[in-house]
Amino acid sequence: MDARTLGLIFASLTLALSAFVYGAKFFRRGNYLLAGEWLVVGVSASNAAFFFYSNAPTAFLISHFFDAFSRAFGIPVIGVLGLMAVTHGFKPSVRADIGLFAASFAGALVLVAVPALQGVLPYFYLATWTLFTLYGAYLVLALARTGKAVNAITLTIGLAAGLAIAAIYDFYKIPGEEKNVILNFFFLAEMTWAFLLMVTFYAYDALARARA
Repeated sequence: MDARTLGLIFASLTLALSAFVYGAKFFRRGNYLLAGEWLVVGVSASNAAFFFYSNAPTAFLISHFFDAFSRAFGIPVIGVLGLMAVTHGFKPSVRADIGLFAASFAGALVLVAVPALQGVLPYFYLATWTLFTLYGAYLVLALARTGKAVNAITLTIGLAAGLAIAAIYDFYKIPGEEKNVILNFFFLAEMTWAFLLMVTFYAYDALARARA
């Protein structure tokens, strides 16, 4: 196994660990939307790590589907609604949470299964992530207004890096990434997402405590 593959496995496991740890923290706080989405990311990253290790096609398909789910609906829709618990006091019922996940899974299945949509998907994913970033900027301002400067700064870094990853995901190929250990897209993307999931939790928690 070469160094690049080891790096990809490391990045995937780092993302999975971040997703499972902070997803569990969201669950303990009763935010099942964010807990569920972080769990989805963890499952996707775990399967990505297994794929990089074994080249198992099933692991790739699972990771690909959950990746599409998170980019299209999980982060931009479910994530925003979950974060609205601390910005707008939004708290849907458990039944509504389940219905939202079910509808999002159905939507993601359509996105990955319908060939006619493949040409527009990169632009759709970029648009949805941009909308999430705009809401994230609103969250940063809310943190700044409550004196949570460190959380505002770390979230800004995570959001900016996440948007950069979204912008190059389907549009730009990093030169030499087939051989680079660190300067390859998937390593950078998974480490960025791991950081973003972590700082989003701490931003959420800081704002919840400030407004309690």
